[in-house]
Amino acid sequence: MKIALYFIAMCLSFAQIALADINNDKAIKMVENLTQEGIEKIINSTSSQEEKNKVFKQLFTENLDLDFIGKYVLGRYWRSATVAQQKEFINLYKEFNVQTWSKRFDEFKGKEFVFKGVNSANNPNQVFVITEVPVDNGGKPIDVKWRVNNKKGELKIIDIIIENVSLAQTARNEYTSYIAKSPDGIEGLLKNLRIKVNKE
Repeated sequence: MKIALYFIAMCLSFAQIALADINNDKAIKMVENLTQEGIEKIINSTSSQEEKNKVFKQLFTENLDLDFIGKYVLGRYWRSATVAQQKEFINLYKEFNVQTWSKRFDEFKGKEFVFKGVNSANNPNQVFVITEVPVDNGGKPIDVKWRVNNKKGELKIIDIIIENVSLAQTARNEYTSYIAKSPDGIEGLLKNLRIKVNKE
């Protein structure tokens, strides 16, 4: 009986390792497609900013788990927000980031993302895909890490870390601080985002 149980445990262990390897490969492939077919292609094109924003919006929607990110970014305020406020925040957050990052990634024009493998995360369902972007004059490459989450077999990016700065954590710090200081709370943040989105 002990031998049988040991054999079963070993089989399960190998199955988990194989599954992790498959997930790692899929995570890398997803980020590769995002950077090569999406970001690099649109950045190096002669498309208008409006067209670039349209492509980035599609990329964000398809590859990022905006619901997950929205909940994280609002922190404890997510639970106190109404369903309508939650939905509007996700939409505004997406629009603002599409406009902001479609311009930010222009810094990488003419460059290609170099893939350096993966690093494990504290959560077994998540992995960091490690990339670098070369800079001119042979300087230190820019580190870009993509935090990929596996939710019921579907892979989505839940954070992008550029030079050890987490976009999700930065947004969380900024937004929760704004809500805490605003007399209108969450509604104050929504008003602020509406203005930013319309100005961009």
